[in-house]
Amino acid sequence: MAGDRFFPCLCSCDSFPVHQKNSMKTNVSRSAGSRWLKWLIVLILVLVAAGVVQRLLPMGKGPGGGRGGPMGKRPGGSTLVHSGTASAADVPVYLNALGTVIPNASVTVTSRVDGQLENVFFTEGQKVEAGQLLAQIDPRTYQATLKQYQGDLSENKALLQSAELTLTRYRKLYAQDSLARQDLDSQIATVGQYRGAVASDEAQIASAQLNIEYARITAPVSGRVGLRLVDPGNMVQSSSTTGLVTITQMQPAAVTFSVPQSYIPELTKTLHGGQTLPATAFDADNNSALDEGEVKFISNQIDTSTGTVTLKALFPNQNDALYANQFVNLRLQTRVLKQATVVPMQALQLSSDGTFVWLINKDNTVTRKVVTTGPAWQDNQQVVLTGVAPGDRLVTEGIDRLSAGSKVLVVDENLTKTAAVSAK
Repeated sequence: MAGDRFFPCLCSCDSFPVHQKNSMKTNVSRSAGSRWLKWLIVLILVLVAAGVVQRLLPMGKGPGGGRGGPMGKRPGGSTLVHSGTASAADVPVYLNALGTVIPNASVTVTSRVDGQLENVFFTEGQKVEAGQLLAQIDPRTYQATLKQYQGDLSENKALLQSAELTLTRYRKLYAQDSLARQDLDSQIATVGQYRGAVASDEAQIASAQLNIEYARITAPVSGRVGLRLVDPGNMVQSSSTTGLVTITQMQPAAVTFSVPQSYIPELTKTLHGGQTLPATAFDADNNSALDEGEVKFISNQIDTSTGTVTLKALFPNQNDALYANQFVNLRLQTRVLKQATVVPMQALQLSSDGTFVWLINKDNTVTRKVVTTGPAWQDNQQVVLTGVAPGDRLVTEGIDRLSAGSKVLVVDENLTKTAAVSAK
């Protein structure tokens, strides 16, 4: 019996029934899952608490001594800012427009006489000078006509000379009362007739010589020729409007553009006074300046369909940057603002009541000033018409932390003072 008091279980779990084994496995799995869920909740709570603490605790000071970097607040309450100073300058006022390049002169070269085109003396695209020979029409017909008129002139001159000699004798005879008055008058008329014939022959000769000259087709203007429209060997007619070639004069080149009619008083005051307006032509991307010129001409009427007026600017175009029918961006200088107040663009802020700046007072407090802006200028500068005077200090960075009367510490001044002390 003593051996029956206690015996360790030497049997394996496999000796339990199947439903008891499944129940044991389920309990173990539930216990493990419950422990992992508890640890996960604890971890999330710790992370949330750390985030709250980080929000509540002061942030580390940056190099400038303020919270979050150099533009934060100083322990004394001053806000670190950057500043800029308003200055005075002569600012040109520009008017921008889209223009079209046109030739200063465009001439379609046609024949002034009829005939066969013998030779062409130009190359397509060649630059030619006024009076340069471009083509030759067969002149033999006009040369033969010229000789015919010259022969008629010689004949009529001889007849005129004979009639004048006869008239001289008749005048002597009439003076001696040996000739009737009727015969003298008849001879006077004959002399007049031959003189008229001589004058007609001379005019016909001049016309024939002119036709021979017209058979030599020359350039009426200096410029660049286009594509040849008629080949040698073809018959050309003076009545044809097609022409032989077109010459475009691009030096100087012209640019036409339109501006709203509201600019007319300002433009006509200058142009009708005999002055010119400087203009610059830029490429289609408005990045590269193509040429510098001036506006001299303004149309005498307004386009009622668009409410604009057309102007024309002339450019030397020595580098051939302007091409006929090219679209360019034109910048026209209309006037100059003498000693205008100029401020950095970073100082300008927009609000519901307009544009304003933060003015730094002598005691390093700031005042909100509403300003009226003018045209933009170079180097990120803006003209201010009212509200700011040259010499005023304006906040350019750190503006979002300011309010009226805020104390500021200008970083630019501190850096300048530090550099001066270091130099000593």
